[in-house]
Amino acid sequence: MEQPSSKRFIAIGSMLFALFFGAGNLIFPAAMGQSAGANVWWAVLGFCVTGVGLPLLGIIAVGYSGCRDLREVASRVHPLYGLFYTVVCYMAIGPCFAIPRTGTVSFEIAVRPFLGADPSAFALPIFLAFFLGISCWLAASPSKLVDRIGKFLTPALLVTLAVMIVMSFATPMGDFQAPGKAYDEPIKAAFQGVLDGYNTLDAIAALVFATLIVNSVKEIGFTDPKAISSQVMKSGMLAGLLLALVYIFIAKIGAESVAAIGMQDTGAPVLAESAKVFFGSFGAYLLAAIVLLACITTAVGLLTCCAAFFMQLTGKFTYVQWVIGFTVISYLIGLFGLKTIIVSTIPVLMFIYPLCVALIALIFLHKFFGGRQCVYAWTMGFTFVMALVNGAETAGISMTGLEEVLKAYVPLHTYGMGWIPFAIVGFVIGLIWKVAVPAKAQNAAA
Repeated sequence: MEQPSSKRFIAIGSMLFALFFGAGNLIFPAAMGQSAGANVWWAVLGFCVTGVGLPLLGIIAVGYSGCRDLREVASRVHPLYGLFYTVVCYMAIGPCFAIPRTGTVSFEIAVRPFLGADPSAFALPIFLAFFLGISCWLAASPSKLVDRIGKFLTPALLVTLAVMIVMSFATPMGDFQAPGKAYDEPIKAAFQGVLDGYNTLDAIAALVFATLIVNSVKEIGFTDPKAISSQVMKSGMLAGLLLALVYIFIAKIGAESVAAIGMQDTGAPVLAESAKVFFGSFGAYLLAAIVLLACITTAVGLLTCCAAFFMQLTGKFTYVQWVIGFTVISYLIGLFGLKTIIVSTIPVLMFIYPLCVALIALIFLHKFFGGRQCVYAWTMGFTFVMALVNGAETAGISMTGLEEVLKAYVPLHTYGMGWIPFAIVGFVIGLIWKVAVPAKAQNAAA
């Protein structure tokens, strides 16, 4: 039997990059670059931790765990937690936030600039119907995902991006400006970059996409576990490298743009106005191509994964029916507009991301503590508490007195990462519990 080509990881890695690289990956590095100014490289370093490093670790972690999917991995904490966390993740990267965001960002950058100062109220609904309709059609036949995305759309996207990046070096818009308050010191800029990287949703998506990548490797003929792991790792590293390069250059463009276009509210107008500076009216068309390619590919991948998961979870309705259903939900949420979606997403991410990072760390430490459920449970329990606090604070929910106590006594809380010491304490308690309560006794008590 003929062995599959080891170079196939290039197509799969390109597909993975295309699935990751969407709306948030375009607008958030650009906005961060503007705000970070002279400290942009520190901010990019932090951004790459959560925007590149964590997604790569997430993919490797799921493969390393030997589990079939995210639910099985999360169920190491408890089966009910596994169900809860998996549903929350799928809804966040699916119809509640990420899919509608791909459509609204596409509209703001690729369509609104052509509609004049006062666009029709019907423009967004019509565009979303077109955008999500194409995404729905592509997602309805996932067996061709590698060919459609890895072989065609991703190279076209990279070429389009490369043209704009080259122009940013040939004719830079200006010098880096003074950094904003959240980035006014190098360490602060790095920590803020880590939080900015949350917005990409990629670490959460990686736990979901890992199953798709492993299945893609198997479908092309790899059967040996070591060969599968090797191909998955190579694909992930290729996607991570491409993401890092794009983030670096988009952040650079944002940092140099302030002198030419002024400070903008979001990354969408940063990119739109920068393209006009580089290319004139042609820049708007170029950027439209970038956004549509990036966002459609991401929407397709998210629809595919969400539909497959909920069909398997419920055992009801067909795959195509789930795709159509999530397309409709995404359309209705997308009608609220980009600003509303971004504002409502951030508190949820401040809750989900600590749980995501803690779970990835536990997967790699699994053999160290013998895979005992008590270690998973204590660690995730303590992390859960601070994740709730992070989400509540970001949502503006008043916690009189508590916030001051946390800032005074919990390391890193000022930087939005107070969950880290909490997770460490939970992990230590779990290890103590592991020694104090033998596995048989714990299982009997359960």
